[in-house]
This record gives sequence, structure tokens and C-alpha cells, in this order.
Amino acid sequence: MSATSFQIELPDTVLAGARRGDLRALETIYRAFERPAYTLALRMLGDAEHARETVHDAMLRLFERVAQFRGDAPFWGWLRQIVVNEALMRIRRERGVVLESLPEDDSIAGNAAEPWASADASNIERALARLPALTRSVLWLFHVEEYTHQEIAELTGKSISFSKTQVMRGNQRLRHLLEAETSRNHEEITPWLSPATAV
Repeated sequence: MSATSFQIELPDTVLAGARRGDLRALETIYRAFERPAYTLALRMLGDAEHARETVHDAMLRLFERVAQFRGDAPFWGWLRQIVVNEALMRIRRERGVVLESLPEDDSIAGNAAEPWASADASNIERALARLPALTRSVLWLFHVEEYTHQEIAELTGKSISFSKTQVMRGNQRLRHLLEAETSRNHEEITPWLSPATAV
């Protein structure tokens, strides 16, 4: 797993133009950040159509608010925050999406190696898709986007302890799912090892 390529620096002239409402500058921003925004939304939501809609909504928010960008922080971080907020809002309002509420327990061991350290990319994709939406989002924000537990707590309206628990429990679940995927793939690749096919 690697971070999305959000750390894109734009020329000051593009940002200045965007603040003035220049359509060419806004299009430049859209083209530069469309892919990383989609990747982030997809990892959080686990659904391609929802990810596309989230990027669309995030870019609309960007166009509405870009004049308010003061330059106190990198532009890419400001825009990434908009995408994260839009994805979390979609998670909250989508019916049928399970927002798993785990007990807040700091005693859960979390020192094991990251579950994807030696996993195949396709197995990681399938395992992540099977996690509850909020758990998947917290894992991605913490491990890949490098948000702190404090920042995740503020984004989700939960406590720091909740964020820590989501990461630890999420790691455990992801590890189990990856082990199951690896085992299933091994059985599919080597059916001749089955006693039923032995000569």
C-alpha cells in the first residue's frame, strides 16, 4: 500500500487564477488532482460509482471555496481534506452502509507487522472491500494518508481511543481476510495436491 499522489505543487499563478475564478486555472487543478482524489475516495468508500460522485462533489466544493484558501498550509492538503470530508459525509448518509461502532479499548495489542506487508495487491483490494466502511476509511487515513489519531477523531466525530481501536481491530480483521485470501488462492492454484486427485 502506498500513499496517494496528493502532494502536487501548483504554480502560484494557477492558484491566483483559481481564486479569481479563472476557468483555465480551475481546469488545471481538476486535471492535476482528479486521479489522486478518485483513488482516495475509492479506498474510503469501496465503490467506484460512489468514488466518482464524491470527486465530483469535492471539486464543486473546491470551486466554491477556493477564494477562501489563504495559503497557510499546502494547497494539496487543503484539497485532500475536502475529499476526505465528502467521502465521510457519504458514508454517514448512505443507507445500508454499516458504520461499525467498536468498543473503545486501548488494551488491544497493535505491535504486529502491518497485515499487507507481504500480501498480493489483488488480495489487499478484495480484503479491504470486505471491511466495514468506517473501519476501511480509518485504516486508509491512518496508514496511507498518514493522518494522526487526533485528526481522524476530529474528522469522524469520535474519540482518539476510537480511532486507535478502529486501526488495531481493522488490522486484525484485514490480516485474517488476507490469510483467507492467500489460502483460497493456494488451493485454486494447486488442486493436484488434493487427496481426491492423488494417483
